[in-house]
Amino acid sequence: MEHYRRAVRTDCERILGTFQATDSVRYEEFSTIWRQMNFSSIFYGQMEGSETRAFARLALSVVSPYLFPPYTFQIRVGGLYLLYGLYNTQLTAPKEKIRLALKDWGELIRFQQDAVNAQHYDVVYILRKLLSEKAFYFTAMPDVLFFNLKRKRGEKGRKLCDAFVDRPSRPQELISADMLEELANVHEHYEKLKQAVSPQPDTPGLSLIKQNLVPKLHSAVLSYYSWQQNQAEFDSQGGKSDVGAGEGTSCQESSQRAQLLQSIKSRSYGQAAEASKSRRHRQVELTSAATDTTTGEVSNYKKVLSLKERTQLRFMSQGNLNKELMGVTRLWCLTTLGEKTEEKKKRRFNWESEQESDEH
Repeated sequence: MEHYRRAVRTDCERILGTFQATDSVRYEEFSTIWRQMNFSSIFYGQMEGSETRAFARLALSVVSPYLFPPYTFQIRVGGLYLLYGLYNTQLTAPKEKIRLALKDWGELIRFQQDAVNAQHYDVVYILRKLLSEKAFYFTAMPDVLFFNLKRKRGEKGRKLCDAFVDRPSRPQELISADMLEELANVHEHYEKLKQAVSPQPDTPGLSLIKQNLVPKLHSAVLSYYSWQQNQAEFDSQGGKSDVGAGEGTSCQESSQRAQLLQSIKSRSYGQAAEASKSRRHRQVELTSAATDTTTGEVSNYKKVLSLKERTQLRFMSQGNLNKELMGVTRLWCLTTLGEKTEEKKKRRFNWESEQESDEH
């Protein structure tokens, strides 16, 4: 059943993305999308009894992480609605329950309280209905663990969908109202101690902290939060405008790139650099081509002759070119011109001369 996990996650991200585009947390909007996509047909595959229950367990385990941070409030609401729909449309009897780890119970209660404070009563109703039907199965771990079984790392370290995740809000979480009040008290106590130690509080050695530290810190956090909100709105508006004007922008960029390359080629071919002393025997001849108003100015250059071609042209102009020089002469690397290789004669032993020497 694990090979169905990626396909189920793709379908869930699709319906949650459609729900996110509505900018609403109402259940009627989600139910409309559910009926349009006919999402309940996800359980209509031809499976055996055991496979049907395993697939229902897999679908609920894929959707349950969307109910908790770091996802946005709207995605968490959509995850709750999706769990409610899958739980009530599954074909197993008795119904497969939703695994809920004990460490996530506090997050679920805070999520319910946030919905009550924002007066999203349809969210509160769906959550309490699931609790009243005992749809949650409280466990120690969110996933089932097996002894001596290695799980794939890809499932554990899977990437989160960036469109569903909240923007980082670490400064807002760090600089809270209680922390600012405590910091103001510490700063006031520091100023009193500094006045008690030194009669002149404006001494450069003691003025290490600014006087208005707490107000500046508070204003910096507020400015960062406003910039973050403006950036999010700008990204959303830019994404919508890019969808409509994508083709025109790409064509304009390609034409600008072509004009830039054409101007670079014309400048590089139109100007001849001065040759160095060691290369003055190689003269580059440039000929400017006729300008064309439609295509722009493009300069052509004459092909530089090689040393062999220049030597042949020089001999032909002097009239001393020999036909044998036109052919290709290949020389052995270990010999020189005019050298003849002679075989070394072997010396043979003469028996007659040796006998005459012995007689004398």
